[in-house]
Amino acid sequence: MNQPNIRKQSQRVSARERIQEAQRLEELAAGRRRRIVVGVSIVAVLALAGGTALAINAAGGDGKSSAPSAAAEPTALVVPANASGPDGTLVVYGKADAAHTLQVFEDFRCPVCKNFEESNGETVRKLADDGTVKVEYHLAAFLDKNLGGKGSRTALAAVGAALNEGVDKFKQFHDVLYANQPDEREDGFGNVNHLLELADKVPGLKSDAFVKAVTERTYAPWAAKVAEAFNGSGVTGTPTVKLDGKPITLFSGNRAVTPEQFTTQVKQAAGL
Repeated sequence: MNQPNIRKQSQRVSARERIQEAQRLEELAAGRRRRIVVGVSIVAVLALAGGTALAINAAGGDGKSSAPSAAAEPTALVVPANASGPDGTLVVYGKADAAHTLQVFEDFRCPVCKNFEESNGETVRKLADDGTVKVEYHLAAFLDKNLGGKGSRTALAAVGAALNEGVDKFKQFHDVLYANQPDEREDGFGNVNHLLELADKVPGLKSDAFVKAVTERTYAPWAAKVAEAFNGSGVTGTPTVKLDGKPITLFSGNRAVTPEQFTTQVKQAAGL
């Protein structure tokens, strides 16, 4: 194994250990909450896919960090145009009349979500564009709590600004964020100026309204609602993908499934 591969393997192990430690601490806290509040069950699951660690949701939280913000957060809830679902907490990409729904659960800081997007993001897009499915995005912000910082929720608020410009703009910006995801030890998405720089990669996205909304964090309260909806979904880790509620396997051994394997699973689950 050459030196770059050794370094990459070391970083993956380190990332897994940090997430495991964060999960251990959350499980201790969850145990204390269960003893205090009768009838509340807070379950956190550590899932391994052949050595690939899934990011684990600190269930019951809203994804907010205890670190103070440099600027006051807006409090008025503004739901972006083109939002879908209860309270506008979902984003739907694809043809509205598609017979099947592919649910994608992600956190923009999740390194395994990036792995999924790199391997099968284009396949998801093709399945939506050809009408096989519509894609229902359930977006999370729990890694801010697990790792520290505010990148997940700041990116999510910026995605709200992109959604307000159009679903296609959302999808393009979504893909740009994963393609340029910072190391999970860094809080690169917590910097709105960096997010605005990445927005340059989406033609026509960076309107005056978009820049104002990202800079002023107009959609931060909406992002909190979206994260809260994820926390109440029953999904405990990202990435998670379901077709009409049926789980889709994303990893085989220590590798992501191929686009062909992913497509076969989706079509089998849809009875196609």
